Amino acid sequence: MKEEIKQRLKKNETWQRGLYMLFFIIIYGATKFLITGVMLFQFVAIILTGKMNEQLLKFGQNLCTYIYEITIYLTFNSEHRPFPFNEWPDGAPSHKDQYLGD
Repeated sequence: MKEEIKQRLKKNETWQRGLYMLFFIIIYGATKFLITGVMLFQFVAIILTGKMNEQLLKFGQNLCTYIYEITIYLTFNSEHRPFPFNEWPDGAPSHKDQYLGD
C-alpha cells in the first residue's frame, strides 16, 4: 500500500496538475473583482443611459463561462485547462468532450 502511494507521489503529471490548479485558484480569486466591476459598471450604465451595455453583457457571459471552466477543472470534472492554456470562451458553456463524466 505504501509503495503505491510512493509511486503516485513520483508522478510528474500529478504535481504538474497541482501547479495548474494553484494557478487557477489565484485566477478564480481575481475573477471575483472582475465580476464586481462588470456588475457595477453595468448598473451605472443603466442609470446613465437607460439601457444595458451590450459589449459588457457579452464579456460578462464569457467571464461566467470562464469561471465555470475553472471550477470544473479544479473539481477534477475536466482535464481541459481553461484560458490562457486554451481559447477564451465565447458564449455559454458547451459540453463537447471536455468533461470526464460524459
